[in-house]
Amino acid sequence: MNIKTIKVSDKGQIAIPQDIREQIGIKMGDNMILLAIEGKILLEKVDKISEQVIDNFSDLLKHNENSLREVWDNKQDEIWSSYLKK
Repeated sequence: MNIKTIKVSDKGQIAIPQDIREQIGIKMGDNMILLAIEGKILLEKVDKISEQVIDNFSDLLKHNENSLREVWDNKQDEIWSSYLKK
């Protein structure tokens, strides 16, 4: 854990200390996302959030596929197919 004290400028700006930028891999020109949650601020690189979203969706898709497979492979539900053919 790396803890630093920083000051907010009159324009509301802050400077991220160099050692923290290097540790996290923040470079000049990087796009960042700022989230305010329950009185706290989370600052994250956009590309890192994108990776997390993709990972989260892949897990969600796997779960959905497994859930739907259980429904589709349910032999008891095949009776409805005969009604739909009529």
